[in-house]
Amino acid sequence: MKKNETQITTIIGINAECNGDFTADGAIRVDGTINGNVTVTDMLIVGASGCINGEVSAQKVIVGGEVYGNLNVPEKVELTSTARVIGDITTNGLVIDENAVFQGNINMNQEGGKRARPNGRTMRAVKKSAKLAVEEALREVEADNAEEADGGLGSME
Repeated sequence: MKKNETQITTIIGINAECNGDFTADGAIRVDGTINGNVTVTDMLIVGASGCINGEVSAQKVIVGGEVYGNLNVPEKVELTSTARVIGDITTNGLVIDENAVFQGNINMNQEGGKRARPNGRTMRAVKKSAKLAVEEALREVEADNAEEADGGLGSME
């Protein structure tokens, strides 16, 4: 097994049905049905025949089947072309393949917080610096144009 591959520790088979909340350590794959909230410490893979009717909490999620509930996934959510997700997604990374069905809201990059806004004094200094740079650039352009004009007259004589 390669270093970056995830080892699946639990599999819910195609004909299996779990009624109630489901919690597991490691990575799991769901090809059956879970009617309840799912909490996984690593990766959750919902196969094309898999269905979850409840909230999902995992580090990473790949959905090929159906999820009816909100997803709280700090790292990344991927919805494949066969995915159907009805619920809100909170994550830092999102991939939605063509033909995937998604109905809900997306909240991304919530951990970073809001960027600090500079105060008025800083903004005035930045604007003044920019204004001086523009004025200097205009002077250089005018000087270049004047040199070209002088050079053109001298060659006509």
